[in-house]
Amino acid sequence: MNSKRPVNLDLRTIKLPVTAYTSIAHRISGIILFVAIAGLLWMLNSSLSSESGFEQVQDVFANPLVKFITWGVLSALLYHLVAGIRHLVMDAGVGEGLESGKRGAQAVIVISAVLIVLLGVWIW
Repeated sequence: MNSKRPVNLDLRTIKLPVTAYTSIAHRISGIILFVAIAGLLWMLNSSLSSESGFEQVQDVFANPLVKFITWGVLSALLYHLVAGIRHLVMDAGVGEGLESGKRGAQAVIVISAVLIVLLGVWIW
């Protein structure tokens, strides 16, 4: 097959719509949550096992790097939650059009950003 169509495989020059960026970020946040769940479950188990385990987890959370990582994981959780709610609303038939889809994607970004900033204030 001899096609004359232009082929652009340079990902840096492809212009994606805002809906594509929110979809990609939703998938990435899901992967982050999948990877982080092991550490979070370990900390939960340690904190509930004994009083010394609880103090050990508290000492771990006193480290600024651990606070930053926790903020990142919880930020992924908030973004994933907001984007997931958008998908549930779209499954109900609301916001499936092109323009309403763009507005919904923009709303996900704005709402997530506000919640993530508030989360950072709460953690620190």
